[in-house]
Amino acid sequence: MFRIQVLVSGNVQGVWFRISTQHKANELGLKGWVKNLFSNAVEIKAEGTMEDLSLMIGWLQEGPPNAIVEKLSINWDISKNEFVRFEIKK
Repeated sequence: MFRIQVLVSGNVQGVWFRISTQHKANELGLKGWVKNLFSNAVEIKAEGTMEDLSLMIGWLQEGPPNAIVEKLSINWDISKNEFVRFEIKK
């Protein structure tokens, strides 16, 4: 099991990005969280298999229909098994 930390930049706030990310993560069986940052970016921490995390990264490159993703910054690590589900952080 692995973990990713992703920062998504562009027009990604106010376009249903967090809830859409949560739905995709649940579909893939990932655990972790998504939250908006003050910099107008979105941060995601997710744990799962390398295959499922790669599918999530592929989805994050486009995001939901109204999003304009300009850049992804991705860090991979070993899972720490600290999440119970995938949630939206305030």
